[in-house]
Amino acid sequence: MSNQQGDDAEYMADEYEMEDVDDDMDEEFVGREMGGSDSDVDEYDHMNNRMADTSAAQARRGKDIQGIPWERLSITREKYRQTRLEQYKNYENIPQSGEGSEKECNIIKKGGMYYEFRRNSRSVKSTILHFQLRNLVWATSKHDVYLMSHFQVVHWSSLTCNKSEVLNVSGHVAPCEKHPGSLLEGFSQTQVSTLAVKDRLLVAGGFQGELICKYLDRPGVSFCTRTTYDDNAITNAVEIYSTSSGASHFTASNNDCGVRDFDMEKFQLSKHFRFPWPVNHTSLSPDGKLLVIVGDNPDGILVDASTGKTVMPLVGHLDFSFASAWHPDGLTFATGNQDKTCRIWDVRNLSKSVAALKGNLGAIRSIRYTSDGQFMAMAEPADFVHVYDVKGGYEKEQEIDFFGEISGMSFSPDTESLFIGVWDRTYGSLLEFGRRRNYSYLDSVI
Repeated sequence: MSNQQGDDAEYMADEYEMEDVDDDMDEEFVGREMGGSDSDVDEYDHMNNRMADTSAAQARRGKDIQGIPWERLSITREKYRQTRLEQYKNYENIPQSGEGSEKECNIIKKGGMYYEFRRNSRSVKSTILHFQLRNLVWATSKHDVYLMSHFQVVHWSSLTCNKSEVLNVSGHVAPCEKHPGSLLEGFSQTQVSTLAVKDRLLVAGGFQGELICKYLDRPGVSFCTRTTYDDNAITNAVEIYSTSSGASHFTASNNDCGVRDFDMEKFQLSKHFRFPWPVNHTSLSPDGKLLVIVGDNPDGILVDASTGKTVMPLVGHLDFSFASAWHPDGLTFATGNQDKTCRIWDVRNLSKSVAALKGNLGAIRSIRYTSDGQFMAMAEPADFVHVYDVKGGYEKEQEIDFFGEISGMSFSPDTESLFIGVWDRTYGSLLEFGRRRNYSYLDSVI
């Protein structure tokens, strides 16, 4: 992935803002300050000192889920959507990769409705530091979600609509426990590039190879380490998993071409594999035997998780990849690429992908399966999250459509909730969707 942070910031400043809408909103707010608001619900909730959220009931009555007052603006939602589709610039490392992938993509039927809108929480500001890394939102239950908000990891409860600080990296962070290999001096002003939260363990990865580990049920930070002192040290992804014996581990993918496995029972590095190119994401198979490796190369690799030896190359993508995920059955997995596609692979025949799913705007930067294997979600850099019916053969999708850069997304472990982080100067928020259930009842005679 790109290691030029200055270029990244410039790219995001150019691309992520809803500039057309913001200009209109500036005029709208000036008018409101001068003449007041005729709206029943102001954009700002003065009683609670926070931006007004949007509920499911309000959305059913016609309110925009992000609270954008289209009826007052000089551009319609449909026109602005068309403008975004035409003008959004997909970042490519290999020119024209998005156009080249189109001919292989499956024809997908739209109109699925698997998750329905519950709430948009504008008081929760989800943020991004690197435009290619979008794994900064994690749900640990259908009501609990953790995300990056500037220099804080925050916890949001959708049950109480309260947020709390879990970890602040703006100053000095140091471990309060002593473990061999832990940097007791800690870090200062860590720029968090990636995040993972699972089973009470939180791991934050930084631009300089930092790894900060915190147990949510313990005070302070448990472990700090730096994966490398290489100039090209950014931590691109972290995956937390449990071994067959129940021990907590995590895998860190790094721009120095390394993949490192840490044993969090012993707080020690247990494995270190090196590859020919920077590794942007890894995913461990449910049985713990295979590891998907993707990075700054069009071809990915499936490797033996115990040795790091190549089992099979994954040939088909046309650009660099930044996302991967295993289906819970352990037979299929998905990879996401800057060629605007997500490819589905079957371990029983890896000669080519079994499906290619196309995005609308740009790269597929995040992929998640529900724990029951029923659905897969893939996130583009902005505006679109696609939810596919996996058991229906990926032939039908629900397209979740909004405006703003996507910081991350996460299904809850019980599959009941889907959270999406939206990063935008005006409309940054956390979107929450709930799984739709089709209940049928039998009449009974008592």
